[in-house]
Amino acid sequence: MAAAAVTVSSAGSLLAMLQETAPELKLHALASLNSLVSTFWPEISSNIMDIESLSEDGEFDQRQLASLLASKVFFYLGDQASALPAALAAGPLFDVSDDSDYTQTLLAKALDDYAAEASEGPEKVNQIDPRLKAIVETMLDKCISDGKYQQAMGMAVECRRLDKLKLAISQCDNIHGALSYCINLSHQYVNHREYRCEILRCLTGISLACENPDFQSICQCFMFLNGPEHVATILNGLLIASEDDALLAYQIAFDLVENENQAFVLDVRNHLDAMRASGSTEPSDQTVIAATEPSGDVQMTDDATMPSPIRVDPNDVAQADRLTKMKGILSGETSIQLTLQFLSDLLILKTIKQSVETRNSVCHSATICANAIMHAGTTVDTFLRENLEWLGRATNWAKFSATAGLGVIHRGHLQQGRALMAPYLPSDGAVGSASPYSEGGALYALGLIHANHGEGIKQFLRESLRNTNNEVVQHGACLGLGLAALGTADEEICEDIKNILYTDSAVAGEAAGIGMGLLMVGTASEKATEMLAYAHDTQHEKIIRGLALGIALTVYGREEEADTLIEQMTRDQDPILRYGGMYALALAYRGTANNKAIHQLLHFAVSDVSDDVRRTAVLSLGFVLYNEPEQTPKIVSLLSESYNPHVRYGAALAVGISCAGTGSSEAISLLEPLMSDVVDFVRQGALIAMAMVMIQTNESYDSRAGTFRRQLEKIILDKHEDTMSKMGAILASGILDAGGRNVTIKLKSKSKHDKLTAVIGLAVFTQFWYWYPLTYFISLAFSPTALIGLNSDLKVPKFEFLSNAKPSLFDYPKPTTQQTTAASVKLPAAILSTYAKSKSRAKKAESKAQEIAESKAQEKAAAPSSEEASAASTSMQVDVTAEKKAPEPEPTFQILSNPARVLPAQEKFIKFLQGSRYEPVSAAASGFVILRDLKPEEPEELVLNDGPSTAAATNASATPAPAAMAVDEEPQPPPAFEYTS
Repeated sequence: MAAAAVTVSSAGSLLAMLQETAPELKLHALASLNSLVSTFWPEISSNIMDIESLSEDGEFDQRQLASLLASKVFFYLGDQASALPAALAAGPLFDVSDDSDYTQTLLAKALDDYAAEASEGPEKVNQIDPRLKAIVETMLDKCISDGKYQQAMGMAVECRRLDKLKLAISQCDNIHGALSYCINLSHQYVNHREYRCEILRCLTGISLACENPDFQSICQCFMFLNGPEHVATILNGLLIASEDDALLAYQIAFDLVENENQAFVLDVRNHLDAMRASGSTEPSDQTVIAATEPSGDVQMTDDATMPSPIRVDPNDVAQADRLTKMKGILSGETSIQLTLQFLSDLLILKTIKQSVETRNSVCHSATICANAIMHAGTTVDTFLRENLEWLGRATNWAKFSATAGLGVIHRGHLQQGRALMAPYLPSDGAVGSASPYSEGGALYALGLIHANHGEGIKQFLRESLRNTNNEVVQHGACLGLGLAALGTADEEICEDIKNILYTDSAVAGEAAGIGMGLLMVGTASEKATEMLAYAHDTQHEKIIRGLALGIALTVYGREEEADTLIEQMTRDQDPILRYGGMYALALAYRGTANNKAIHQLLHFAVSDVSDDVRRTAVLSLGFVLYNEPEQTPKIVSLLSESYNPHVRYGAALAVGISCAGTGSSEAISLLEPLMSDVVDFVRQGALIAMAMVMIQTNESYDSRAGTFRRQLEKIILDKHEDTMSKMGAILASGILDAGGRNVTIKLKSKSKHDKLTAVIGLAVFTQFWYWYPLTYFISLAFSPTALIGLNSDLKVPKFEFLSNAKPSLFDYPKPTTQQTTAASVKLPAAILSTYAKSKSRAKKAESKAQEIAESKAQEKAAAPSSEEASAASTSMQVDVTAEKKAPEPEPTFQILSNPARVLPAQEKFIKFLQGSRYEPVSAAASGFVILRDLKPEEPEELVLNDGPSTAAATNASATPAPAAMAVDEEPQPPPAFEYTS
């Protein structure tokens, strides 16, 4: 038979047998054709109608074999849509264990079809073809039985089979690893928010049922599910357990604070207080976890029970101390007080100040802004105090911005914020002798200082807003309130801001629209509908623009829930509201890389009639794609070459936002030609975007970093450069050295959640196109780059760890020197050719004299006249040998001491030394790391004995003391001396 099979050259005879009436002949023909189909499918395809008729013939016993043959023919014809139903009709003859291309392709098609139907909702799942269901279940069961658990988990998530997901996780050897894998899977590949929540509820249930639950992952899941009461229950249970459990609770709290969701963290703190007051770790209603979302309560599975409730002793001093520390962490005060602050390069600012023309108010304001960004959070206001006369040239809104800049410099100093701004604030709530621009700027500054930590300042800002009728002061108060109460959805504050909005003042109304958006961030509340209605009623463009951005902020992170509102805005006749629709798309789908959102943005980028809408559509791609920064340069590369300068500007900022802090080579390559664009505002956008990408990048990491810094200096010093470009260069200089070169721009936390404040900050920052004071919002996106190890008392012990990379790779950029700065300032001066020639002659004469001197020295060395000469000769030879000796190679590692500057790109090189006294509670390599003391009986050596409660100066007129770590004290003056002749 094998020999006969080889000699077959045509399937014609077998196809003819299909026309016979005898079933045996038809069966033989089908079986033979099934084995030959891969070779003779072109010939068989001409008889596909006959084969299909056999598969549908109810009286023919072997119709499943006919279906299998038809399926294979359709497959080879490239018609998978027809091949799969035929394969399903083949029943058990379609072998899912077969490794052929035919089987694997149709199995993939079956999975896709099943997933597509399942994604339409639970009711649609019941209508799926049972045969398709059977194949998918067979595939899932086979993966689990073969030990391919990750593959089974991926298929189960894609097909919405959470029952199979549970089965795969339960049979896996490493349950914690499997849960972590599934959590990442849900965040990266699940596009529907509601289904993602369903997966996370399932995973938290499984995790809590484990013998040793991974409380860090569980609490991160509950944060996404908006279940603060359950996080509080877990934290309280850990705090009253062992010392190690309390350390884990501190680490979880620091990780939650890093996500910058003020409303959630405050709710956790309030639930902790309530539990402590009731004296139990039990939730108020039941021990079964019910993960709560803003839209309502959704019950979790029954296996999601909490650990056994433990009674709390209210008189236990140790427990009370732990709770106090926990509340300090959750309030954000501990993090702020422990954050490192280092260098700041004032010479760069002096260069900028000297080159900025007195009459150019734009560059003057940009310089003040660059100073604020450069010293964000450092309390170093030296430049401002040394240049008071120059600063005094600011008038009106420039004065508003200059005052607000103090809020960026002192950001996070919650205890001293109001005292620092006291000279500029309204007196007793009424307009005092100070300028209303200074007062409004001071209220805005208070918001920047207390951004996302506004519990202590909200009431003062509300009173200031109520007690003034000046629209400039109202403008500053609305922005300050929005920042301080970010995301809290406080009804009273909302009413106060709404009252300002309804006065229909263009200046105050714009800030009220933004302030309402900041207050209601991510709530997707009914307020958005009210705001949209008022935007249609008012005639002021500034108010419409403020409301458009505010509405976009309310749908932050809501994904498909925001689609109806987005549809309304993007179809509006008013281009300003369509512009707001672009931001709504960007923020609703932030960091998801959602294909639908990307498609919509690209559509508006190339088709809308308004340049504003097109620019914003391209820019918004940066927000949607920041979770996959390597994709952004590829997607916007063609748009960066558009004939429309607004589209090119949008492409530059999209790359800047998405690739911020990465030092991405592709992003730099895309931005380089845009920095030489023929249009000034495109150059401005490219310079700012390049600074965002290159923040904390030095020349060792990428040689283009040094070139970029020199280019910025050249643009700033060039008197003939356009104002827009010069402004961009000045702001870029500030961003490059932001926060004393100790911060970067990060939109995601270590736990892979988006940092709410950072994303919102960048979104409002991009509004500087219309309103320069909003530039300061970029400070909200700054994250300190440090590793700070803390012991059980939240103090900083002395210990060392390894950075397994060359020190120069992550070193500070070279500081500006006085000489180069002075030389730079003189660059534009003309040099005559006669001077150049005379200088050249002088240089030649000097080199000739040097040669003669060297030859005489060699003669003396060759014929020594004494022992001294001999010794001198020997020492000279040693010096020459030393000079010729090759420089030592740079070490390939570096030992760092706690606390230390650790950049995001450096984290993968960080290792904790074996045999060290301390070990981290979690595997974090940056941020706040809680340390377990392995030798508690030995005395501890602390880096900073005062701990996190170190006070800063409160006198606004004096130099504020930076909340720095390991800052040396001022040296004592030398002893007095007398001169005697």
